[in-house]
Amino acid sequence: MIMMFKISLAIVCLDMVHVSLAQNSPQDYLNAHNSARAQVGVGPMRWDAKVASYAQNYVNKFKGSCKLVHSGGPYGENLAWGSGDLSGTAAVNMWVAEKPKYNYNSNSCVGGECRHYTQVVWRNSVRLGCAKVRCNSGSTIISCNYDPPGNYVNQRPYLRVLRQPLGIYNL
Repeated sequence: MIMMFKISLAIVCLDMVHVSLAQNSPQDYLNAHNSARAQVGVGPMRWDAKVASYAQNYVNKFKGSCKLVHSGGPYGENLAWGSGDLSGTAAVNMWVAEKPKYNYNSNSCVGGECRHYTQVVWRNSVRLGCAKVRCNSGSTIISCNYDPPGNYVNQRPYLRVLRQPLGIYNL
């Protein structure tokens, strides 16, 4: 019997004042995710209204406190916080910026956090829902949820395709 344990994702905070130029539509979130996924040969995600509704209902709870706390719900989850109007695209780009800290050979984070990135590119996560809330303080919380969730111990987020060199074969 194989036991799998889900690793909870850490939280990313961006402490800066940033004025968003939109980049908060479902397509903006999808484009940012699917661009990172394409770089490692993982198929695109699709927007899921049920997952997005879950994300929105969850982040709405923190409008007053603006605290980042993982939901512990049925989906994979990445959270981001910004001191100003953080855009959805900027949040996804922060998670993808962890890519250099992911070591494929050891399937581990080296030199810092990388599990936001691995959730973004998790090959089995195919449905995405994200939401944003502006807190009473003026800061922003963004949550992206992934179905099915990723970041399982001893599993790789994607499989690296080994390319065989072209050769001449005598048959």
